[in-house]
Amino acid sequence: MNPYQTIADVPDLVGESPVWDVRAKCLWWGDIEGAFIHRCQPGGAAPLESWHMPERVGCIALTEKSGQLIAAMETGIASVTLRDGGQLDWQWLARITHPAPGMRFNDGRCDASGRFWVGTMVMDMSLASAQGGLYCLDERGLTGPHVTGLLTPNGLGLSPDGRTLYLSDSHPQVQKIWAFDLDLPTGALSHQRVFVDMNEWPGRPDGAAVDADGRYWICGNDAGQIHAFDAQGQWTQSLTVPMPKPSMCAFGGADLDQLFVTSIIPAQTTDAMRGSSGAVIALQPGVRGLPEPVFSRFPAPA
Repeated sequence: MNPYQTIADVPDLVGESPVWDVRAKCLWWGDIEGAFIHRCQPGGAAPLESWHMPERVGCIALTEKSGQLIAAMETGIASVTLRDGGQLDWQWLARITHPAPGMRFNDGRCDASGRFWVGTMVMDMSLASAQGGLYCLDERGLTGPHVTGLLTPNGLGLSPDGRTLYLSDSHPQVQKIWAFDLDLPTGALSHQRVFVDMNEWPGRPDGAAVDADGRYWICGNDAGQIHAFDAQGQWTQSLTVPMPKPSMCAFGGADLDQLFVTSIIPAQTTDAMRGSSGAVIALQPGVRGLPEPVFSRFPAPA
């Protein structure tokens, strides 16, 4: 097992969407099923702060304004200003009419031009319903789906030059990672191809991050591992983590050389059995990441 540091032992039911804020030197992340957004300063004196949200939060993204995030929830995407003492102000930026009941937003990420890409899914994964899609939020509002037929969209990431978008489907019936060409001026996606078939590797492909050299790091959910692949989809290394269900990773820290990992508490897990599940940890992968792009292309409020 790789050396690690526990950043926060909350514990989260479904910890997701870690984002390092280079300006505030803090880590943001969410708990989907707990409907929380959390913030902490690793190694700092400030305590863990948490905000309870009006709906489940699938993912978050930074904005150019300190303390303001966008949050993709169940019925829409909101601008959220998080204040001291657990107080928050929020405003819908876009609402969505899902094609099936019981759906929500899941994984999301900003591209280099300030757009926000985000997937939707049917929450009951046992239904294996391919009603999910990939959407985009910018000044035009919410557009899409730009990719259809998704069961559990995950693994969104962008290459360092911003021209390749990665997307996974972590459902047990799919377990693939795709790459797309992204035209930054227009936001058009093209040339979808299989980047990695995760059926050949331990774990389902959950959340991901891309390092400064273009390697794609994907959490192997159910396998307790994080796998790295180069820009050609060739495996380079794997890290073992102290929880069976790592959910998403993000580069951060003062030198962007730490890999923060959120996690999920498996079903039917008692407190005595939990171990590190539900915690946020930090690894030293030996590489550096890049600052997280921020959302800047606000539509008129919904």
